[in-house]
Formats: sequence, C-alpha cells, structure tokens
Amino acid sequence: MQKTILDLVIEKKAAADKAIEFIESGMIVGLGTGSTVKFFIESLAEKIRDGLIIKTVSTSNATGALSKSLGIEVVELNAVEKIDVTIDGADEVDSQLNGIKGGGGALLYEKIVSSASQKNIWIIDSSKFVKQLGNFPLPVEVVPFGSNHTFTKLVQLGYSPKFRMEDNKNFISDGGHNIIDLKLNKIVYPLKINNELQLIPGVVETGLFLNICDIVIIGRGKECDVIESERLKTD
Repeated sequence: MQKTILDLVIEKKAAADKAIEFIESGMIVGLGTGSTVKFFIESLAEKIRDGLIIKTVSTSNATGALSKSLGIEVVELNAVEKIDVTIDGADEVDSQLNGIKGGGGALLYEKIVSSASQKNIWIIDSSKFVKQLGNFPLPVEVVPFGSNHTFTKLVQLGYSPKFRMEDNKNFISDGGHNIIDLKLNKIVYPLKINNELQLIPGVVETGLFLNICDIVIIGRGKECDVIESERLKTD
C-alpha cells in the first residue's frame, strides 16, 4: 500500500529522533538541509534545553536561521578544525549508501561540510531508500557565467537538463550559483557520471554523494532501520 504524506512525515520524525542518539556533549555537529533535518534540529534544540552542550555548523542559510531561532549555537566552518558528526537528509539512497542530494539547493555546502566530518549520518523516510539511483533529478551546481553554454554541453551529452527556477528566475544557491537538474531516470555507473560532469567547465559540484555516508537511518513507520556502510564494518 502506498504511503501517505502523513506516513512519510511520521517516518522522517522517527529517523530524526533516532539520530539524536549519536549526539554527545562537546561535539561539533554538522547540520544538513531539508524537511527531515528540520525535525532533527527541533529535537536537538530540546536536548540543548535539557543540558546538551554542542556547537553546530550549518550547510545553508535556512538551516542556520532555524537553528539560531531555536537557541542552537552556530559557528562558521572555518572556525573549527573538524566536525564530529553531520546529520543530513538525502533525496535518494541506494543499498551501497550512495545518494543523490541537493533537492533543497544546498548540495555544494553540504558536500563541503560532509568532507570535513568524521562521520556522516543520513536520515530519510522509507520512500527514499531505492534499488537504483536516478529517478530523482540529479542537481548540478553551475556558475552563472556562461551557464547557457554549460547547459548546451549537458544537452549534447544527453543528460536532459533543466534550469531550476524560483519566482520565474533561475534559482540562486547560497553560494551564488545556478542549479541545473538532470532527468536521468536511472544511474547505472554513478562514479562515471560524476567524473564526466565534474570535467565540464562551469560545473561547481554535483548532487552525487558517493562513498560519503557512514550510516543511514531509515524511518519505517514509527520505527527505524539503521544501516552502516561496509567501510565502518571493515575499519
């Protein structure tokens, strides 16, 4: 039976609440962007009111503003040597814990923060755990200068690109870039596609997050599945 929006909201909150178990006082915590992370931030604020002491690094202006409004300390990434753990969402995750991210437009900052993190945990509802990546459009962040030419190159490569729009204008990320979404339907060789896209002049970053996620928490009803990457099992 297909799940309703309410079902998925319940799963998002379940995953977000489970992620709180990985947070300890004294940590530097990376905060992702999106609807599931919003639940995590709200739960985190409750723990802080109960005595949890942490500092956070935000991946977007929206996340930073929400966190500060709830009394969570937010510091700049350059002000910390490392991040202990980052909690983020994802638009799709496969069984190898590779993912597509960037539906909220924060993919560049999310990837920078994740690379500075000792552990990356993704929290998702069950609809986002898939057999194969690609049904969700793949975001590609590009510089505005010459973006029409970058777009043309993507067309020539057969990627079915579409500029992301906001208020009838090209969407602008927090970093001042445009986002072009690629409708791929399925991604058989994600590393190959990622490398090909990265070689196009004007491309800043892609929404393919490969070999980054350490743990995915999947909300299933009011319960959760917690899946560790093979890297953690062999370390």
